[in-house]
Amino acid sequence: MAIIEPILTVLGPHPLWYDQLGYVQPRTGNRSRNNAPRNTYRTADGAWVAVSTSAQSVAERVMRLVGRPDLVDEPWFTTGSGRAEHADELDEAVGHWIARHTRADTLAAFEKAEAAIAPVYDIQDVMADPQYRALDTITTVQDPELGPLRMQNVLFRLSETPGAIRWAGRPHGADTDAVLTEAGLSEAEIAALRATGGTR
Repeated sequence: MAIIEPILTVLGPHPLWYDQLGYVQPRTGNRSRNNAPRNTYRTADGAWVAVSTSAQSVAERVMRLVGRPDLVDEPWFTTGSGRAEHADELDEAVGHWIARHTRADTLAAFEKAEAAIAPVYDIQDVMADPQYRALDTITTVQDPELGPLRMQNVLFRLSETPGAIRWAGRPHGADTDAVLTEAGLSEAEIAALRATGGTR
């Protein structure tokens, strides 16, 4: 499978919209044109979280959590499109609240409010995540020069043919003789190349 195909599915109905309506959605960053609040927000400790409130009830709980229940009573708040039109105001309210709390406290508060939120990982988070560890997504490979190296594992580890990383990278020149022999050079010709620094 070409990797561009599953990635294209992330766009959802965009091919259909373009085919039938000639519509090209402009860039919106992490926002949605159909709903709000939906964005990434920076926490007090410099981390990032992603918030999505596609359901009306979730949007209401989030605005109450961040201390802006007044916005829930606005007529435009009753639809996703109405909230999307007021994304700046909603983002300011959510972002201001999150900016005053650590990532851990923010995640805990949103979970208690039953509102969709997730941490935005950097590689340090990936390396420490228990689910990635359980999957062995980041595995340890022994290297003769550098010792143990942690690197991304083989993507598809099937039960019958699990696949494995044989080495992190071969040392420089480790396979030169084999490659030159396969190319038809004799041992004497290879030795001559080595003696002249690789020139003929």
